[in-house]
Amino acid sequence: MKLSITIHRARLGAVEFKVIRPAHPLVHAVLVDHDRHLDAYLDEDAARRIGGLWTLAASSPRSLIHLPMRGNQAPSLELPENGTRRLDLVLLHHSLQFAPARWKEVRRRLGPGRPKTVTLPDSGRTTDAVIDHEARRYRENRDLFHQHLHAETLFMTGSANVFGETARHFHDVARNGPGYVPVHPSYPHFCAELHSNDGILGNAREIHIEYCDQWDS
Repeated sequence: MKLSITIHRARLGAVEFKVIRPAHPLVHAVLVDHDRHLDAYLDEDAARRIGGLWTLAASSPRSLIHLPMRGNQAPSLELPENGTRRLDLVLLHHSLQFAPARWKEVRRRLGPGRPKTVTLPDSGRTTDAVIDHEARRYRENRDLFHQHLHAETLFMTGSANVFGETARHFHDVARNGPGYVPVHPSYPHFCAELHSNDGILGNAREIHIEYCDQWDS
């Protein structure tokens, strides 16, 4: 999979931050805060590219991956009343130890960026790594997602392993959603989920990822 990105740099004092963004806007992508959980509504293109950016986060431990989407139009389906707060998304490796309180200043200093195309592993290829699900039960295990909210942005902090494992959810939505929805008119709902029972969420809420083919714009 080839992914077009832009690479930005912002300096705060003696520290320089590297920020990666998709080269083209994720037009049909909305992340909604539902208080107890989060919902991502995506079309095929957005799900595929976010899956790629999720994979890129696994191999970019020194970068912040920023997905601007809070200003996007909602899908045509009716959102719950408590689903009005929309968020941007930042993916980052836990070793970066980035303080979300610095994000507004970093974001303000970002220029147009340098375009680049990266080649990612085939999204359909299964990994040979053995996932030790029992190890996830131990307190010291670091292969967990943690979330923070700041400046209308959700920060997803995790390890290379947990980003690499969970990118498949977005690729599943991109690959199977477009074929499922038209042939199930009575219940046109195709989704995937980062679920609490999966053993991947530390201090983090569940994320429901839903395919949407009808948008207001």
